[in-house]
Formats: sequence, C-alpha cells, structure tokens
Amino acid sequence: MEENEQYNPQEETEELPMEQRTPAPSAAPHQGYVHEERPHAHAVGNVVYVSKKGVMAYVLAVVTQFNAGANEVTVKARGKVISRAVDTAEIVRNKFLHDVTIKSIRTSTEDMISAGGSPTKVSTIEIVMTRTPGAENKELRL
Repeated sequence: MEENEQYNPQEETEELPMEQRTPAPSAAPHQGYVHEERPHAHAVGNVVYVSKKGVMAYVLAVVTQFNAGANEVTVKARGKVISRAVDTAEIVRNKFLHDVTIKSIRTSTEDMISAGGSPTKVSTIEIVMTRTPGAENKELRL
C-alpha cells in the first residue's frame, strides 16, 4: 500500500474466494450464520430428563407438561444432577403449581462404563409428580 492510499478492507475481501469470505453482520441467518436457540429441556412423553441445563428449563418443561393436560409427570436424573431434579420438583410444587404433589420417589443404581472404559456405578432418581384431579382449570400462564 502506498503512502497516499487509505486502507479499504473491502478490497481484501473481494480478492478472497467466495467460500472464504465472511458474511456481513447484517446478513440474514440463512446466508452463512448459524442461528443458535437456547436449548430446551429434554422431555419424552410425560418424562423430563434432567441434565446440565439450568433448573428453570426443567421447571418450565414440567409446567408445560401439566398445562398440556398431563395428570402425571416424571422427572428423571442420574449422577451429579440428582439435586437438580429434586430442585425442579420442589420449585414446581412450591412456586408454580400448588396442586401438584409428589406421588413417589425411586432411587436406584445403574452399571455404566466410564470414559476410561472401566465399569462404574451411577445413582439415579425418578420423581413422579401428580396433579390433583379437577385442577386443570388452575393452569399457570407463563
């Protein structure tokens, strides 16, 4: 670049092959940007599987299941996130849906293979929550 010339980043971008160019910040998501949505809690049927997300994601999943008409929702977790499953059930029961009760709590141990390949045991918990019959009119609006 000569002394009197000003730097123009557009000139450099135009010389790059198309696959190496960076899209402009104003480009739409379908033009090379990956749109990341906040992950939601994993729920299959009326079972909410607790893992590494924040506890409120699981609370929302449980409340959504009950608001969709479920009379029973199961919260499952294993290992280090068992306390998060307990927190989820207690927050749902005490702060959001006061007509929900704990039907049963079951703990067990699963045999697993660790990342290093050795056998290990992992604790699990299954919390079954039920809604009082006739409480479907008390739906929580989020």
